[in-house]
Amino acid sequence: MAGGGCVNLKLFETMPAPELRSYIEFLLWHYRVMDSFWYLKVAEQFGEPTADRLNEKVWGRITAMAAKNLVKRFAIEERGLKGFVRALRYWPWCILVDYHIDESAEEVMISVPSCPTQDARTRRGLKEYDCREMHRLEFSSFAKEIDPCIETCCLFAPPEPRREGAVCKWRFRLTGC
Repeated sequence: MAGGGCVNLKLFETMPAPELRSYIEFLLWHYRVMDSFWYLKVAEQFGEPTADRLNEKVWGRITAMAAKNLVKRFAIEERGLKGFVRALRYWPWCILVDYHIDESAEEVMISVPSCPTQDARTRRGLKEYDCREMHRLEFSSFAKEIDPCIETCCLFAPPEPRREGAVCKWRFRLTGC
């Protein structure tokens, strides 16, 4: 396991594929719920500005670590936008949120039609989370780990109004570095 540590994976050696998929769904769900409750409890205890800054620092750091691990774990040799998209498809939030990824030779566009975090907040009567900076750090850290020449640009994100049938939209391009 990358990063060391002792993990007992014996349970999965003989687990049937449907059961394994169910367990993966549980892990992804738990990952999202843990992230949500962590943020809500920090905001409750220390205020939203502190929770926002901590969230930005955490996501800015862990995404670079994840990208590096995914490249190694899945033997991703491509760099540039192709390598970025290939690694991103393994990123848990890509799966959890169902990013819509449009690729061309010049750019990659990611749109999020429905965000479970924002949806949960509005269901609970909370205002939408201003997630632009956190996701900018998340996406740019992930992208730069794949290729330092990838530029990340937010086209829109909460609390801005939704457009084009999406909660947020991001563009990635290669710069001339």
